[in-house]
Amino acid sequence: MTSPQLILGSTSPRRRQLLQDAGWQVLVQPPHVDDGQLEPGKADPSHWTMALAWLKARSVASRSSSRAGVPIVTADTVCVIDGRVIGQPIDGEDARTMLTTMRDRSHLVLTGLCVLCHGQRHLTVDESTVHLGALSDEDLEAYLATDLWRGKAGGYNLSDRIEAGWPLRCEGDPTSVMGLPMIRLTALLQSCGVECPS
Repeated sequence: MTSPQLILGSTSPRRRQLLQDAGWQVLVQPPHVDDGQLEPGKADPSHWTMALAWLKARSVASRSSSRAGVPIVTADTVCVIDGRVIGQPIDGEDARTMLTTMRDRSHLVLTGLCVLCHGQRHLTVDESTVHLGALSDEDLEAYLATDLWRGKAGGYNLSDRIEAGWPLRCEGDPTSVMGLPMIRLTALLQSCGVECPS
């Protein structure tokens, strides 16, 4: 394998694919952080996502000393509706509740981003608004039966569900809703002096 240009601290195939589609050589190193075991409490949702991204980056950095100089990229995505942080569903019933709550209204999607580069920590958060229209009960139940909701903030992946014909509209960066805000990431890496693929 070609030497990595980036270390991705995530097991998300969507984040890896977004980086690879942009031309990056990626080394995946899963963080030893189970964010499903953590609760935001009264924390500001933006601060919460950045804190989780930082915890993941720190975990990866502690095991990546042999690859000094390779930027580490981590992220955490949540949905926010009625002021409540919604992460990944724990089971099918949880996914049903999330998606039913989102139906016929808008919700926020926040992705906290951390880049460790040249010994410096860079944190930011990207915000998008997603509107889910009148999704039918039949389409919802058919989707829940596929288990595609697993491992996804809010129980859905934007591009997959748009392709499936769901009534979804995104205001903001779609890649951020999919887990990695590529516009912000590219700008952040460039500000660190990292040459991005053309």
